[in-house]
Amino acid sequence: MTARTESVRPAILLHMATYEYICLGCEQPFEQRRSMNAVDTALECPSCGSDRVRRRFSVFASGIASAPGATGPAPSAGGGCCGGGCACGG
Repeated sequence: MTARTESVRPAILLHMATYEYICLGCEQPFEQRRSMNAVDTALECPSCGSDRVRRRFSVFASGIASAPGATGPAPSAGGGCCGGGCACGG
């Protein structure tokens, strides 16, 4: 018997991200899901159709949901100096 070798082609992954934009024509902010390779390609405003758009700086926030009725900040996960992640004993 002969072993059959098949050529396996690796899958091409398209990394997508959501970017925030602002239209310089009508000043409307909007989001667009685009390939990371296509970030600098031409884009039109969905409100007015202008091609004068600029990508905005995005801020990502993450937090821990607390129990209903709880007050105060979410508990720290540690890390950093005196937060449990170093050897200072604090």
